[in-house]
Amino acid sequence: MQNFVARAMMMAPLLMLSSFALAQAPPQSSDTPSKSSEIKDHKGLPPICQGEANRFNCASAKVEGTEDAPAVDSWGRSVTPPAKVQKSAPAPRHDLSGTWQVDGADEFGFRIIGVFGAGAMPSDGYPEHEPPYTKEGLEAYHRNKPVFGMTAVPAAQTNDPLDKFCDPPGFPRDDLHRLDSIELLQTPAQVVVLYPRDKHWRVIWADGRELPKDPDPTWDGYSAGKWVDDTTFVVQTNGTDERTWLDNAGRPHSDDLRVEERFHRVDHDHMQLTVTLDDPKMYTKPWVALDKQSFKLMPPDFTLNETRCSPSELANYDSLVSTPIVK
Repeated sequence: MQNFVARAMMMAPLLMLSSFALAQAPPQSSDTPSKSSEIKDHKGLPPICQGEANRFNCASAKVEGTEDAPAVDSWGRSVTPPAKVQKSAPAPRHDLSGTWQVDGADEFGFRIIGVFGAGAMPSDGYPEHEPPYTKEGLEAYHRNKPVFGMTAVPAAQTNDPLDKFCDPPGFPRDDLHRLDSIELLQTPAQVVVLYPRDKHWRVIWADGRELPKDPDPTWDGYSAGKWVDDTTFVVQTNGTDERTWLDNAGRPHSDDLRVEERFHRVDHDHMQLTVTLDDPKMYTKPWVALDKQSFKLMPPDFTLNETRCSPSELANYDSLVSTPIVK
């Protein structure tokens, strides 16, 4: 019930307002130059959150003089933040282990990654934040009906396999969709990524193996990584299931998708993650979906909050909230 209530609180403002059309033009393929003037001033909330287009009740900036409520973990225990004057120790060699939480907020004021799409390319109304679609990619994008972003529809009309059917998010949506924390475990042969959403895990092989040449697609694909220096672990992934979406804005991918993750441990207490996507069927060139996203190391006794997609709670939510609003 806790997950259902949280979902209802987050989605209700969107559903009540999402029938209004947005003024911005839809994305275009790279073969058709955009007629929108390039927006270079990104101060304040993005276009999707301004004026009549603000149907998402985007988070606002912190009010000067106010303090955040004390952080607590899923057990209700207080989390003591590190002292601001404390200088972090150097990064240990070839070690990413620990629980990592997103450090800072995005342009919408959210402290989780990917509510409006990939963190470095959100669906926010800025022309430069539209991926370089091929014709096929743009057609696939317009077939998808997300609940967030420039082409959002009411939740009752979505065809998002995650929100409509409780399908697994798949990879790379694991990294790009509502991510606030991860836990990394290491053995000599593997790096295991634990995601709090659906208590899901993913294995990155670090034993020197090559990616399969003709893989049978899976939700998370096949991942192999290696250390390129003392503090940077680079992962390549292929063989992902094309039924999944890349992100919360409905960006598509094909079974030719190739994903690179670059985990860089800046120092003992901080890590950066960069995610680059290469899918020649859907996009004319590779693009960066997450750009040096900062994470901070949490205490060893910190626990991740559980968030699961429950079919029964989803049906209850749809009958009580999303469907009545559309009628």
